Amino acid sequence: MMGSPQHDAWGCALAELVQAADDLLEPARFHDYGPNGLQVEGRARVRRVVSGVTASLALIEAAAAAGADAIVVHHGLFWRGQRGTVTGWMKARLQRLLAHDISLLAYHLPLDAHPQVGNNAQLAQLLGFVPEAETWARFGEQQLGFLGRSPLSEAAALAAHLGVKLGRAPIWVPGDGRPIRRVAWCSGGAQGYFEAAVAAGADAFITGEISEPQAHLARETGVAFYACGHHATERYGAPALGAWLAERLGLEHQFIEVDNPA
Repeated sequence: MMGSPQHDAWGCALAELVQAADDLLEPARFHDYGPNGLQVEGRARVRRVVSGVTASLALIEAAAAAGADAIVVHHGLFWRGQRGTVTGWMKARLQRLLAHDISLLAYHLPLDAHPQVGNNAQLAQLLGFVPEAETWARFGEQQLGFLGRSPLSEAAALAAHLGVKLGRAPIWVPGDGRPIRRVAWCSGGAQGYFEAAVAAGADAFITGEISEPQAHLARETGVAFYACGHHATERYGAPALGAWLAERLGLEHQFIEVDNPA
């Protein structure tokens, strides 16, 4: 990781911002659904960074109004399987970024996985989960899932706790009534990690979404399943990353929340 550089009142070079984020999150380690790092290049120097969950038009316009030089998000503009044309909503977003000379940095799986500023680590901090050893135990493809201990051992109490902390009631399927000692979680659309969580010995699994098969698996395995919202579980990594970059590089930082019911 880079040493602490000196900066003036004009912030830092864009290249330095990108390098610091890349050094921290190590995107080359991940097989992802889109490019991580700098997705849209803006002005050469950065003084003010805005963080947000998704590079939506609403976030871009709010960042421009706030005088941002760069935006750091979890969900960027470009994903595998897109048509590759700049029309419609893609044109509108790119047009705003380019018109205001704002850079866009996006980190998807690397930001889920990071043990300090990542979505899962920040979610654990919010919910009061603690590691079972000195570091978080991990599970699932690319070790994106986290395992730890819950402060609550009863399934309904955990559901209520999640609702209070995340600001929305989860969709949940009770397990077999066992005490919840080991909890597994993976933010966003990680319902496909449920079987790996069960194999890892979890008594409960927390993620953002649920699909039809998981309800049956929860009933049949006895492991409680909580779907707490994709956005609700992934709104913590981007501001943590933005704050880390701002402190390290001498920048101004603002997190802008664009609510999403999904």
